[in-house]
Amino acid sequence: MRHLLRLEDFTTEVARLLSIAFLIIAASLALYQVITRFAFGAPSTWSEVITRSAMIWSVFLGVAVAFKHGAMISVDVVQNALPPRIGLWVYILASTGSLIFFTVLMWQGYLMTLRVIPQNLSALEVSIAWVYAALPVGSAFILMAIAAGMVRGIQGAWLTGRNADDAQ
Repeated sequence: MRHLLRLEDFTTEVARLLSIAFLIIAASLALYQVITRFAFGAPSTWSEVITRSAMIWSVFLGVAVAFKHGAMISVDVVQNALPPRIGLWVYILASTGSLIFFTVLMWQGYLMTLRVIPQNLSALEVSIAWVYAALPVGSAFILMAIAAGMVRGIQGAWLTGRNADDAQ
C-alpha cells in the first residue's frame, strides 16, 4: 500500500504542476487575445482555441489534486454525523461511486478521443483529439487520487480504532 500512496503522491504532484502550467498558458493567451483585439483591432484566430483547450486540461488535471486534498463536494456532513465505522462505510461507498464514474469517463473519453482524431481544431491544423485526451488522462489521475484517498481513509480508521483500543 505504501507504494500506491507514494505513486499517488507523485502523480498528483505531476497533475498539479501540469494544471498550473495549463492555467498559466490559458491566462497568458487570454490576455494576448484581449490586447490584440482591443489595442490593435486585429484579434488572433488561434489564441481563443488554445485558451479553451488549456482550460479544459487544467480543470481535468486539477480535479485529481482537489480529490487528494478533500476539496470536492463530499458527504462530510453525513459522514461526521454518523458513528465512525458507519461514516467510513459511507465514505467508501461514495468513493466507490466516484471510482465507477471516473472509470466510465476514462473509457468513454478514450473512445471519443479515438473517434475525433481526423478532426482539427478550428483555426489550427492540430487534431482536436489532443483536447479530448484530457478526459481519459485526467480521469486516470483522478482514479489514482480516489483510490489512494480510500486507502488513507481505511488506514486512518484502523489507526484511530487501534489507538482507541490502546487507550482502554
